[in-house]
Order: sequence, then structure tokens, then C-alpha cells
Amino acid sequence: MSDFLTTRELAALLRVKERKVYDLVATGTLPVRRVTGKLLFPRKEIETWLGATPEAREGDEAPAPGEHAQLPLILAGGHDPLLEWALRESRSGIAAFLDGALDGLARAERGECIAVGLHIPDAQGWNVGTVEGRFCREPWVLIEWARRVRGLIYRPDNARPPKNLKDVRGLRFQARQPEAGSELVLDRLLSAEKMTRADLRVVDTIERSETDLALAIATGRADVGLGIAAAARLHNLDFLPLLEERFDLLVWRKSYFDPPFQKLVAFCRAPLFETRAADLGGYDVSGFGTVHFNCC
Repeated sequence: MSDFLTTRELAALLRVKERKVYDLVATGTLPVRRVTGKLLFPRKEIETWLGATPEAREGDEAPAPGEHAQLPLILAGGHDPLLEWALRESRSGIAAFLDGALDGLARAERGECIAVGLHIPDAQGWNVGTVEGRFCREPWVLIEWARRVRGLIYRPDNARPPKNLKDVRGLRFQARQPEAGSELVLDRLLSAEKMTRADLRVVDTIERSETDLALAIATGRADVGLGIAAAARLHNLDFLPLLEERFDLLVWRKSYFDPPFQKLVAFCRAPLFETRAADLGGYDVSGFGTVHFNCC
């Protein structure tokens, strides 16, 4: 893990233009090091600067109430096999409570976690509109985790393998819990096909994770479901891709700089992470860490 941020990285985190960073450096406001003509910003000193009083941060607004509160070391929200693995293997100390994107948003609003996994379709694509509407005045930052391929999962021996979403009519369909982001994606896909939930033969039970949904299909409890390619591959199931979604992490801004989350970030920038993503299949992690929204 680098102990320093580049100008571009700091500008993205603060949600300002790089020119503004240079201006702050010129006035002596920001802690900075100059190495062979390049500006580097020490992470720990930047964190201290973010927690300083408004008087110490010349030209900045006062931090939002509670911005520097210590939140429980929990990552909530949508389930993702790669994320679950990275939290464990990185030894970050961050616990996972992945019970659905909407559940995670509610926990974030109650101050019960440091980060939330999201894959919510909205008017701005993925997640940004939802976060902006609910957290626009709170110190949260939205960073990209990965892009995932989502589609229909079914067994290779299925007598009626679906060629599109309309083909699931009559097949036993496995659903997720109402708080899951995949249920919101399903509603959007159904609407695009001029279908409704009534067109689905939904089984009585629900599954609360991507891998559990795939397991239900693999064991014959359902014929088909909407899941991610990685879960289908884990259970040797067939897969029909329907769309690519962006899975982001909504992170409490102070916690982003704290050692546990930085340990996770460093792990995910190592080759082992890319290898695992490729082994699971259906992931594009090239945009990992990209800031898509930095709340006020």
C-alpha cells in the first residue's frame, strides 16, 4: 500500500478539480511532499487535515455533523463472492453482513457500518442517483468495486434452456429477498420485456445470496434464477448473460483512510486479486477504486 496519494487521487477523493488541489498547495493549506518535481500527499497527514477545524482548513466548509465518528467495522449491502473472499483473505478485520443493497443503505443511514455494497439501477446508471438522493449531505464516497455480468442461471440438463427472459415462463423461478439489488434489476428487465412478476412461476422460498441462489438451482429446488456469472460457474451451471452491472462500495469517508479499509484496498490492487476475479469469471476489475461520487 502506498503511503502517499497522487494529485489526481486526492482530487477525486475530495471531489474537486486538480487545479483546486494545486491552489491549496500554493497557499500552504495541504500537507504535501515534492519528489523529483512531483506532488505527493501523505495519507495520514491528509486524514488529519480532513479532521481539522474549519479554521485550519482555509476556504473549506465545516465538516458534516458526525463526519469523524467511529462506525462499526462492518461492510453491509449486496452479496458478492469476490468481495466476501477479499474481506477474508486480506485480513482487514472488516466483518461482512451482506444481506442486500437496500438493507445496507438502511444500515448506513443508522450508522451501523463503514461501507455498503451496491448494484442499484437508477436514472444515472448504477448507484449514483440513489446515493445522491439519500446521502448528498453526508460524508460518504462511492468507489467502484467491479463490473459483473448478470443473467439467467439454469442446469445443463434443463429440457427448456431459456434463450431470453421471456422463456422463463413456466419454469420454477428462484427469487432473492426484497432487499436484494438483484430484485431491482429483475424488475427493470421484466419491464423492458413488458412482463410482470405475475409472468414468473416463483418458488415459495427465497435465497439471500448469489451463491445460495445458484445452489438452489444446482440441487433442483428451482429451474432458473437471475444471478451473476461467477455463481453459476461455482456450481457448474449454464448461464445466459443479460447485462453488465456495476457493483460499487459506498464508504464512510473517514473509514476510507483508516488502516482496515486501506488494508483491503492494498490487497485488491495486488495480482492475486485479479487472478481470483478471472478464476471466478464474469468480473471486470479494471475500474477498481474509481470514485463515482463524493458526497458533500
